[in-house]
Amino acid sequence: MALLERHVDFVEALRRAGLPVSLAEDLDAVRALTALDLTDREAVRTAYAATVVKRPAHRQAFDTLFDLWFPAVRGGPRLGEDPEAEPDGEGGPEADAGHVVTDDGQALADFRDRLAGELEKGAQADLAALAQEAVGRFGPVRGRTPGQQTWSSYNVMSRVQPDTLIEQLLDALSRRFDDDREGVVRERALEGARRRFTALVEAEVRRLTAEERGEEHVAKHAVRPPVEQIDFLRARRVDLDAMRREIYPLARRLAARLARDHHSARRGQLDFRRTVRASVGTGGVPIVTHHRPRRPHKPELVVLCDISGSVAPFAQFTLALVFALREQFTKVRAFTFIDAVTEVSDVFRPGADLGETMTELAASARHAALWGRTSYGRALTQFVEKYPDAITPRTSLLILGDARSNYGDLGLPHLRTMVGAAKHAWLINPESKAMWDTGDSAVSAFAEVLPVVECRNLAQLSEFVHDLA
Repeated sequence: MALLERHVDFVEALRRAGLPVSLAEDLDAVRALTALDLTDREAVRTAYAATVVKRPAHRQAFDTLFDLWFPAVRGGPRLGEDPEAEPDGEGGPEADAGHVVTDDGQALADFRDRLAGELEKGAQADLAALAQEAVGRFGPVRGRTPGQQTWSSYNVMSRVQPDTLIEQLLDALSRRFDDDREGVVRERALEGARRRFTALVEAEVRRLTAEERGEEHVAKHAVRPPVEQIDFLRARRVDLDAMRREIYPLARRLAARLARDHHSARRGQLDFRRTVRASVGTGGVPIVTHHRPRRPHKPELVVLCDISGSVAPFAQFTLALVFALREQFTKVRAFTFIDAVTEVSDVFRPGADLGETMTELAASARHAALWGRTSYGRALTQFVEKYPDAITPRTSLLILGDARSNYGDLGLPHLRTMVGAAKHAWLINPESKAMWDTGDSAVSAFAEVLPVVECRNLAQLSEFVHDLA
């Protein structure tokens, strides 16, 4: 494949993975490559990263795709294979396609000794060759069809067991060093080396799989989307942790956009008289224009969150983002419900730790559930009765939830009362539109009263809050 074709395919793969690569950045990358020695792979990686990666959170996906489209090694005999082996049918019963020489227990022990020696070097360890050898020796898995070969990083880790090696090294170090601080430093270095070895093994497995099945296949299954594009309802624990770390940087970027937009909005209609008067000093040329001031109104905000198990992560992140942007609103009040309503506005105190805030919010679910099953009817009825002054003509109302009420009452008359009292109102749904009106979903019924907006990830959430404020 020509370099230009591979570049185009690589950029398209980045976009499919969720990295926003513009046409201008695409061309910048091409210009950067013309100034490099293309045999220097790390220089090529750096040039691409400098031109197409906008945020640190995108770097992992970029590196994974770069290793697939621009691998360090392509073709040639795999580690563990005999390069002199005869073709199929001529080398005996073990010479089928993808055959890998098996290793006995002594070979595994020798390899683990060499790996332990490298891990002990910590940051100075050179683990790339060992990772490649480990995959070639311990990673092969026979495919479902004769002659098919696949590889497994799990097989490598279960046989090599680098965690056990680390424990043994730490035991030896604890007897060697009396200074606890020195032990902590060495422990961190060992753990960093272990993580690098694991990452190199996974990269080698992806490389070999890409040779067999193509880069697109591996990219589709191996590359996680950027954290801001991971669905709230499908996020793993590690994804949720990454989302929590992303909330405040996201809020800062969003606040900067809002401040810039508000500044632009303050420019009202052109003040013709002041503009002409100012142009006298420049020979009648209106270099500086003057505008009548306009004061954009900051809305009040009421957020009513369904925190049942199915949508709790979405509600938590939405509340965290809204309260991180509280200065963009005149007043923010937040309520949670399952089948009973609890106000949690005071939980989001200025400067509060996000982790502790989330814990308190999760604890509040116990006070917002009397029957233990989601009931929009009970929650909306109670809200109107307990908090009649919460919604005013200046209020924007957000209801966060999946519109699933266990086939029970939806409380639509009370919802109409709330929507009628508010300036604006939306139902923000974290489910994919494909799931709306399936099972006990009542999206269509709610949509007759107020707009329903799909909001499945941090990117969609940030865009909605930007438009809202």
